[in-house]
Amino acid sequence: MSLVSDQKRNRRRNAGAGLIMYRFLEGTADQYMTRAVTTVTRQTTMRELEALFEKHDFNSFPVAEGGKMLGIVTKFDFLRAFAFTTDQMMPHYDELMRRPVREMMTEAVVHVEPSAPLTRVLQLMVSLKSRSFPVMGPDRQLVGMISRAVSYTHLRSPRDR
Repeated sequence: MSLVSDQKRNRRRNAGAGLIMYRFLEGTADQYMTRAVTTVTRQTTMRELEALFEKHDFNSFPVAEGGKMLGIVTKFDFLRAFAFTTDQMMPHYDELMRRPVREMMTEAVVHVEPSAPLTRVLQLMVSLKSRSFPVMGPDRQLVGMISRAVSYTHLRSPRDR
């Protein structure tokens, strides 16, 4: 093989990768989000939540009822249930695990709209050091989740996947 043909092949490959990146950066959250979202309700117990974290290896679950997003519960929220101060009596483990998610969830949720540009989604992920965001439509309707893993996979060129 000649040096010239290697250079031409590399230019074509790099041009293709550049097109993929521009296509990705022109995209919106609804093009890259996961539509089938595993959710929990406010009544889900900490024990059930623990099992879901084990099963799915997610960092968080949206708390939703009737298709409406009410909050989010993260592994951090789960761990917070076990953080006690010297001023508190520690409840029995079984009592803690029977507590409902509503006692641990975060109601003020950073989210994106389906039409949000991926550049904005990535900016939020980086600045907030977040792994994923709920994608919400009108009236707090949960329509999907967008994660940095999905974003990263689509940002890479096909030869790297």
